[in-house]
Amino acid sequence: MTNRKTARFEGLFPVVPTPFTEDGQLDLQSQKRCVDFMIDAGSNGLCILANFSEQFLLADDEREVLTRTILEHVAGRVPVIVTTTHFSTRVCAERSRRAQDMGAAMLMVMPPYHGATFRVPEPQIQAFYARLSDAVDIPIMVQDAPAAGTPLSAAFLARMAQEIEHVAYFKIETAGAAAKLRELIRLGGDVIEGPWDGEEAITLLPDLEAGATGAMTGGGFPDGIRPILDAWRAGRRDEAIAGYERWLPLINLENRQCGPLAAKSLMKEGGVIACEAPRHPFPPIHPASRSLLIETARRLDALVLRWAR
Repeated sequence: MTNRKTARFEGLFPVVPTPFTEDGQLDLQSQKRCVDFMIDAGSNGLCILANFSEQFLLADDEREVLTRTILEHVAGRVPVIVTTTHFSTRVCAERSRRAQDMGAAMLMVMPPYHGATFRVPEPQIQAFYARLSDAVDIPIMVQDAPAAGTPLSAAFLARMAQEIEHVAYFKIETAGAAAKLRELIRLGGDVIEGPWDGEEAITLLPDLEAGATGAMTGGGFPDGIRPILDAWRAGRRDEAIAGYERWLPLINLENRQCGPLAAKSLMKEGGVIACEAPRHPFPPIHPASRSLLIETARRLDALVLRWAR
């Protein structure tokens, strides 16, 4: 089955990193430059406060400041997805309503979990998303990520899409993502508005083959990923594959070696942001990994290294 009803949101929606100062304060000026770069580099939209935004290091009041600052600065240039994940249904719904009121185009939410062992069964998960849907008027993306440690079968995801009004997008990051996307599309049909790729595009080509219509990647090189998606959408499969093969070394370094700090290291090297340090206790990127990351990006002439020059 090919794509379903016309999707409101498609294409590249990379995750916006959160720059801090050396002493761990929010750096809102760097944050604005980061957003400007990501839009200039070709992002169809943005996602904020996700795991690759180091959301696990942010206080609740800082989330509010970042959401308002970024949405006001973007000022409608591109749609912005706001991550509002929380174990509590009530807290998640309140976060989500505030994000919607500030101008979020979509919400991204993992199933309820806490730490390594606190989980809830499927009826509670479905009720969680149903109550969240009742609280808002914008689409909800279910983030099916290993970090939640919560198995979400394709059949369960399709059922939620069929039964819950605003649950229409799915970012699949689990092992065997392409097979799961294919099954989700088969089972859900028209209600699966947005089957999306995640995990920094490490599985992008198989996921596109399976029917993915969007990709949520790291934020360091949208100029590399966007042409791949555009070529694929236009039916230029060979061009998309060649582009992916060209950028795969950098994708691999981000996904397998450098993680959430890759985008900030690239942005710091290029002068987009002032500081790449994470907040304690999150460890800094290894110098050898950083060196290879920058070398690879330079070989690709990534825009991030010259945008601010």
